[in-house]
Amino acid sequence: MNQKSILVVASHPDDEVIGCGGTIAMHTAAGDQVAVIFMTNGESSRGEAVSANITSRNKDCEEALKVLGIKNVMKFDYPDNMMDQVPLLDVTKSIEIAIDKFKPSIIYTHFSEDLNVDHRITHQAVITACRPQSWSPVKSIFLFEVLSATEWNSNSKSKFNPNKFVDISDFWSTKLLALNKYSKELRPFPHSRNIKTIEALSIYRGATVGLNQAEAFQVERIIE
Repeated sequence: MNQKSILVVASHPDDEVIGCGGTIAMHTAAGDQVAVIFMTNGESSRGEAVSANITSRNKDCEEALKVLGIKNVMKFDYPDNMMDQVPLLDVTKSIEIAIDKFKPSIIYTHFSEDLNVDHRITHQAVITACRPQSWSPVKSIFLFEVLSATEWNSNSKSKFNPNKFVDISDFWSTKLLALNKYSKELRPFPHSRNIKTIEALSIYRGATVGLNQAEAFQVERIIE
């Protein structure tokens, strides 16, 4: 079986697990080479005790990625929840650096119309960095959903429309363990960033295509 090279481009530590943690676990179990990059620290917009919170978030991130079997990680230092204040060219160049390093054939990243501004900028930068040039290693781009960002977007915007489903029935327990490493980012039910809600979404996405549990993606591009 040929190994695949995968790159997950996430705005904040925890987006990768919420959006595609089960899929990441599936890839690493199959022996695929998976790298994750983060565009911000996910904390610096929150005010008090920022330094301590960043350290704690980084520790949680390391533990979550260890659960998922991830060894290749890059972290950039763009301003949290203010990536719209950074020239798109700068963000794009950072992603190009990661693509040049990891040479992924598949990229997973954010949906274009998420409520969170960092998600939107990350998406736009990925698409810009992955212009369909003959020399590009990137052949497929899949967009994941992040609860409390994707479903909260404006009704005036396009809605997430999944057309790719990954069976994570055998990997839910791994995703759950990784999610619990980010316990400080989870919220009490019925907030959508809650274990119960995230599991319910995986059951719903699975049931729509005859599976026990699934993660859903919107296909941005597939080149074969």
